[in-house]
Amino acid sequence: MAERIGFIGLGIMGRGMAANLLKAGFPLTVWNRTTTRMQELVAEGAHAGASPADVAERSDIVVICVSDTPDVQEVILGERGVIHGARPGSLVIDCSTISPKATREIADKLAERGVFMLDAPVSGGSEGAAKGTLSIMVGGEAEQFARALPVFQAMGKTITHVGGHGAGQTVKLVNQVLVVGNCIAMCEALMFAQAGGVDLRKTYDAISQGAAGSWMFTHRAPQIIARDWRPGFTIDLQQKDLRLVLEAADELGAPVLITSLVFQLYRTLQARGLGNEGNHALIKALEHLAGFQIEPAS
Repeated sequence: MAERIGFIGLGIMGRGMAANLLKAGFPLTVWNRTTTRMQELVAEGAHAGASPADVAERSDIVVICVSDTPDVQEVILGERGVIHGARPGSLVIDCSTISPKATREIADKLAERGVFMLDAPVSGGSEGAAKGTLSIMVGGEAEQFARALPVFQAMGKTITHVGGHGAGQTVKLVNQVLVVGNCIAMCEALMFAQAGGVDLRKTYDAISQGAAGSWMFTHRAPQIIARDWRPGFTIDLQQKDLRLVLEAADELGAPVLITSLVFQLYRTLQARGLGNEGNHALIKALEHLAGFQIEPAS
């Protein structure tokens, strides 16, 4: 019999992930701070939880996907948190991107109650969440990873156990360094192409499948060319992740020059009220510096 799943956090990523668990046939209880976001899933067969603790009481495995470290701490350890409803032997899977250090601290507090934890941040944007093709990097005990594998397989395609508690979060931050590095390279390349007077769509066709191609370029360059700023991942969330990278890199003594630059460029966009746009809107910072814009594809 399938384990009962709880899902907390039905935002841009969580709602697609939860929907795929429901499609896979798992008994599902959901909770979201904004309760209206639960309605669609409840209509499809999920149960509505009254609080994170209530979700934990009704579940064998609780999956969490919220925005930041304080949010995870609140839904797990807070007054109505998961820790107050979870039974010994149950499992908490945190798919948020948060501090590796905080992850280890939360795992220790859950362990004192006999509750297991995996940190399992995801990558692939809202598209991957909806299609069930996310990359999932998992930290924690190998036995619990094996137990959770059917849950991960309902939500993602590339699922890797990368080490102990906190390792999943560290690998996710590695992922984000590469994401923004690819993003700034894409933006510079498109600005150069625009300045050079070449057709941007033909330029995209010419290079997207070669050595210069990347997931970022394949999925986001067409949006930039169309001036479509709908987010697969927002600037505000990207900044939260980059702040985690910079804090961890400072502790570790790792040089992250390009990541630091991109963080500052995004900050200028946030100051202009653009934090809810997609992370590919980074190009607007370069447009502001250059004094010209990418022309929409005709």
